[in-house]
Amino acid sequence: MTQNYPTDLLQGWNILIVDDEEDSLAVAEFMLSFYGANVTCAGNGQEALTYARQLQPRFILSDLSMPIMDGWELLHHLRQDSALSQTPVIALTAHAMRGDRERALASGFYSYITKPLSADTFIEQVVTLLVGIPEFKAELSL
Repeated sequence: MTQNYPTDLLQGWNILIVDDEEDSLAVAEFMLSFYGANVTCAGNGQEALTYARQLQPRFILSDLSMPIMDGWELLHHLRQDSALSQTPVIALTAHAMRGDRERALASGFYSYITKPLSADTFIEQVVTLLVGIPEFKAELSL
């Protein structure tokens, strides 16, 4: 059951979503925009890196398996960039095998959401992860 959040919950937040699957991008973009976020979408890590440097997003949702530059390489580049090194990156992936979550966390992803995304549960998953970040919890006032 989805909790009712105020539609301005993420008002003014710049969020970057990186995925080569249009359905996942559409669900994530719609839901985050509905709650007030300024959402930018990228189809691969190379494109995302360019957007991240321009936008300085509050957090990034990134698929792991993509063409051109995957999520693992994107995370590596973000961690090497002093302006983006502390940006939380949440893995967004169909990789749901035993050990995948642990591998993502050990690599430096803040957390992990499995696909396919559901409009019924997506925002609740994201908010649950965000309240684990002290400065975000205070801003979300939940």
